[in-house]
Amino acid sequence: MALAMPKLGSGLRVQQRRTVSVRGPSAMRSPAMPSRLLQSRPSAAAVAMPASMNELTDEQRAQLAKDLGYRKIGKELPDSVTLNDVVKSMPQEVFELDHGKAWRAVFTSIIAMAACEYLIYLSPWYLLPLAWALAGTAFTGFFVVGHDAGHRSFHRNNLVEDIVGTLMFAPLIYPFEPWRIKHNHHHAHTNKLEEDTAWHPVRESELKKWDGISGALYKIFLGTPLKLWASVGHWAIWHFDLNKYTEKQRPRVIVSLMACAAFAFIALPALTYYTGFWGLVKYWLMPWLGYHFWMSTFTVVHHTAPHIPFKPAETWNAAKAQLSGTVHCDFPAWVEFLTHDISVHVPHHVSSKIPWYNLRKANDSLRQNWGEYMTECDFNWRMMKNIFTECHVYDQEVNYKPFDYQKEEALFAVQRRVLPSTM
Repeated sequence: MALAMPKLGSGLRVQQRRTVSVRGPSAMRSPAMPSRLLQSRPSAAAVAMPASMNELTDEQRAQLAKDLGYRKIGKELPDSVTLNDVVKSMPQEVFELDHGKAWRAVFTSIIAMAACEYLIYLSPWYLLPLAWALAGTAFTGFFVVGHDAGHRSFHRNNLVEDIVGTLMFAPLIYPFEPWRIKHNHHHAHTNKLEEDTAWHPVRESELKKWDGISGALYKIFLGTPLKLWASVGHWAIWHFDLNKYTEKQRPRVIVSLMACAAFAFIALPALTYYTGFWGLVKYWLMPWLGYHFWMSTFTVVHHTAPHIPFKPAETWNAAKAQLSGTVHCDFPAWVEFLTHDISVHVPHHVSSKIPWYNLRKANDSLRQNWGEYMTECDFNWRMMKNIFTECHVYDQEVNYKPFDYQKEEALFAVQRRVLPSTM
């Protein structure tokens, strides 16, 4: 049995039928699409995917990509391909470090952030949101520099990397070493259920534990545009608890925590003393929230798509998770400049040793050799709408189903009706 999926871009509806048809925004039908059986429900939305993208013709995948908000959806990578095969296909120069380019990113981020703070100082109240958006994006550049240091792709001297990473993370109150440990775990277990520390879908067993209040809060923060600030919770939960780290790891973790404490209890009180509480909000908190917007957005977009499954450990495949399971998304050029091309994310997951300034060259190589297996998009409302309203609960058969898969709830019904579906 297959499924009907009318007008996916404006909310994914499922009915049990003999064939599957996909209707795009132009109401054009694609040929019948094979798929797996999904429990039917009267009105709430759900995502129905074929067992493999290889079940679809090129025309069907192109139509599915359009309906879901992607430029293209790749085929499933053959089981015989290993991650090492993909890594070896890239030219050796993409792994080479250039200290000049690395330090250029440090100075670019510092100068950009200083300019944004001055813009905040000059801006009348009605221009502050624009200034905060720019400052939050520039602040994200601090993270990306530390991010390369954490992956040992900033400098040939690890001590230099630890110092740079710690100092660039401190204004974000982000402890470098705890992040480095957990983030490397994310790379080793991308899109693996239970193991991926960046994020994974809610399990049915977790869903059943929620009471009325906790369930409502989870749905609000994971099933609406507020999801784009979910990294605040991730930051708080994962990086400050010493019990999450081994005895061997703790001394370095404590150094990172002390650096964050120094900024939090010296720099921020000084800012408050000279500019008042509103100055703290204006010059630090709002840019900090802007940084978390991009942290959440990059993570969600790169690792969440209706057709990309999370897999249990026994069926997880590293090459599929890193190449086919990571989405390439193009953002506005000014965002990519200020965030040092972190959005060119597929090569970074194929090998985290590639420095930021070589990601585009590496991505061109991957497109040339493995492009038919890659998913690509532009940052757009249709894709985000499906992520907000449909990609919530893990389902082994169809990858994701929404929180309201049994009966449509007002929180999601309203979003399905009012959020744009434009690309």
